Amino acid sequence: MGFRALRVMNEDRIAPGKGFGPHAHRDMEILTYVLEGRLLHRDSMGEEHVLGPNEIQMMSVGSGVVHSEFNASETEPVHLIQIWILPEAEDLEPSYQQVAFTPEEKRGRLRLLAAPGTNGEKPMTVIRQDVRVYAGELAANQTVTHDIRSDRYAWVQVVKGRISLNEHMLSEGDAAAVSAESQLTFTGIQPDGGEVLLFDLR
Repeated sequence: MGFRALRVMNEDRIAPGKGFGPHAHRDMEILTYVLEGRLLHRDSMGEEHVLGPNEIQMMSVGSGVVHSEFNASETEPVHLIQIWILPEAEDLEPSYQQVAFTPEEKRGRLRLLAAPGTNGEKPMTVIRQDVRVYAGELAANQTVTHDIRSDRYAWVQVVKGRISLNEHMLSEGDAAAVSAESQLTFTGIQPDGGEVLLFDLR
């Protein structure tokens, strides 16, 4: 908890029909990434959506939002990662975004999910902080690299399987805080590779 602008990394598993009742947040950029199952979201902005795998939800709660999150299924569990990032300023206007992408867009590559502004290429969420968030899924022995400027940092969260990061082995649930590196090299580890979330932070 608390690496650069990254404030919280929560991994939640919600039983069928269960969830979190209405609760308030303010002055935070909240990203939700579902790994398995489907999540029902409701909030005081009037937004009501179901979020599933290969989607990214961005809720900028700014001056204040009340929301609830429940497993959308009565029979299947839901497994998700929820990320809190400190915003660039306080008391911003609340907003909601949700973007879907195909599984192929993150296979063997890092798919940009959130950034301070749109890049004109693929749909993504806009976050009010100088942070870029990527998802990547690597098969066994598959490699991808990411360059980091000398004035930036990275947080790597392994959300499925196993990967190596600059020759350091990481398993599901492991994370790495990175500084003083110019390049990150990710490789999927036998037998099934893995999936990572990468945060490029100032």
